[in-house]
Amino acid sequence: MTATPIAVQSAPTGAVSPRSRLAGLVVTALVAAFLLFDAVIHLANIEPVRESIAEYGFPDYAPYVMGIVMLVCLALYLLPVTSLLGAVLLTGYLGGAVTSNILTEQPLLSTILSPVYVGILVWGGLFLRDAEVRRIMPLRR
Repeated sequence: MTATPIAVQSAPTGAVSPRSRLAGLVVTALVAAFLLFDAVIHLANIEPVRESIAEYGFPDYAPYVMGIVMLVCLALYLLPVTSLLGAVLLTGYLGGAVTSNILTEQPLLSTILSPVYVGILVWGGLFLRDAEVRRIMPLRR
């Protein structure tokens, strides 16, 4: 009995051009700057954050937890080896923000959906710069 050769998969079809990689890095940098700012103001526990936390009904220590969780997720997202895990964790974090906004009856387009917009940028930046993400989630023409 002879062994049948196994088909070897070719290189990913979603190769990333230098222009696309640059666009992905720019989008990633912008969303990272925004999320880093958000984490820092939570850790600094500034007055608007304290007011928001009170309005949402979270305990006093919540901003610190939120800031640390955001920093960990952001670090995972920015490291190439863990960027996919980071994007998934950021999506979960942002989903919690959507839920909180719904529970406190915030305006739909400006507040409830704002974490969704950030999530689109998180995944868009990753899609533009990572061939493996393009292979996993291809866009069809």
